[in-house]
Amino acid sequence: MLAKIPIKGHSETTHETIFLVGDLRIPQNSAGLIIFVHGSGNARLSPRNQSVAEKLNKDGLATLLFDLLTMSEEKIGNQTRRLRFDINLLSMRLISTLDWIINNSDTHNLSVGLFGASTAAAEALVAAAERPAMVKAILSRGRRRDLARK
Repeated sequence: MLAKIPIKGHSETTHETIFLVGDLRIPQNSAGLIIFVHGSGNARLSPRNQSVAEKLNKDGLATLLFDLLTMSEEKIGNQTRRLRFDINLLSMRLISTLDWIINNSDTHNLSVGLFGASTAAAEALVAAAERPAMVKAILSRGRRRDLARK
């Protein structure tokens, strides 16, 4: 199912609401929700992430593959690489996504795990620290946990 996640005031250029696009899959009797976090904007379309998500779905876990950057921000990021290192901006977007999950009738009862790759490992750690009652597990792939300093 296509998810449009509203993010209020966490845009680099405006304080208006933006929408992040994600692929939310919830198998019957899901034991939890794994959120794939990727700061470079390609989590949703990554064949590797899609394959892992499909396996998790078969094992009874819900998954959310989404991009922390909008399409226009991703284009800027591909040229400058600046946005993928804006840990504060991307962490706030992930926290807003967690708030959306807790307020969504389809997902509010699911335990949440975060799968952070590369710089998104830092964003996952920051979000988990901000929402400790909600995030039950973090899987970090990559070496950029050091960017989680606050």
